[in-house]
Amino acid sequence: MLHYDASSAALSGYFGRFGGRYVPEALEARLAAVESAFARALADPSFDEEYRHYLKQYVGRPSPLYRAERLSAELGAVVYLKREDLNHTGAHKINNTIGQILLARRMGATRVVAETGAGQHGVATATACALFGLSCTVYMGAEDARRQAPNVERMKLLGAAVKTTDAGTATLKDAVDAALGAYAADPEAFYCLGSAVGPHPYPSMVRYFQSVIGQEARAQILEAEGRLPDSLFACVGGGSNAIGLFSAFLGDEGVAIYGAEGGGTDVAGLKTAATLSRGAPCVFQGTFSYCLVDEAGNPVDAHSISAGLDYPGIGPEHAHLKEEGRVIYEPVMDDEAVEAFGILSRLEGIIPAIESAHAVAHAMKRLRGTGRLAIVNVSGRGDKDLGRF
Repeated sequence: MLHYDASSAALSGYFGRFGGRYVPEALEARLAAVESAFARALADPSFDEEYRHYLKQYVGRPSPLYRAERLSAELGAVVYLKREDLNHTGAHKINNTIGQILLARRMGATRVVAETGAGQHGVATATACALFGLSCTVYMGAEDARRQAPNVERMKLLGAAVKTTDAGTATLKDAVDAALGAYAADPEAFYCLGSAVGPHPYPSMVRYFQSVIGQEARAQILEAEGRLPDSLFACVGGGSNAIGLFSAFLGDEGVAIYGAEGGGTDVAGLKTAATLSRGAPCVFQGTFSYCLVDEAGNPVDAHSISAGLDYPGIGPEHAHLKEEGRVIYEPVMDDEAVEAFGILSRLEGIIPAIESAHAVAHAMKRLRGTGRLAIVNVSGRGDKDLGRF
């Protein structure tokens, strides 16, 4: 059994009781091939060397850990921002797509399919495919394509075909369904999944490629402050930016960890994307994890102002961390995120993605007047959200 760090659940496909691979038989062999290829890549030092090369020379890593002086003064705490918004393409998603497309190339794939909600994963996948000369098709809900139109244009400019779906609420869940359908129908394609969700090996694979966030942040805060932070904050939709940051600190009992879910407008009434706060364990889109469900236990649609958090499922590791009590997950309402979007912009000159603004809002509530040292993950920039509020 392969282990890639001491705090990981290993490449078994399970985090506690959550995870697994619940897919049609036609996909089982293909996902097993991806799992095997990923295991071989991790055992090959040249893969990591190539991956780290592109992170440094192409993505622009390490991303800064910035002490937000004016926000800190406003809150009466010490707040550092992990600046994933400064990566090439403007979000953390590129960390994962570079890794997955390198793997796809090793497997001999020439065609890539992907899903996207806020558009950042779609842009990052299209970017990596352009870099390595692979064809790219990105599936997106029609509603998300409307509210994230700048990213649709970016994907097209990068050479990707963007296909929209009107199914369901025409958001991220429906884009995942469409992408999985296209993947199942094309035996030569590689599916580049954007978050730490779905069937094994994707949750472990995405975690691995995003763990660079936490590795950097840990070293940077020790250099800057000489100690670990008191707390961490990240937004949680599927959960990739969050598990990327959290992964390096899970073994540190003195570090409190908080995940900000998309609260929407009514958590109790299920007008929400707060899966871990309002959902229940079930099998959804290839994995056993938490999901928003109705009284009969059937998955229901999510609702959030944030396209990137507008998803009724959650990565299985987050479900495990919730049940273990290691991470506290709480909903942040739409209006709270919009307020934080403006506050960070005005105080620090940093316009966050509305997804990241949920993490900022959560930190503002938890940190005010505490004097505590915290890291907030700014998972993406907010160009795509301008003019929406």
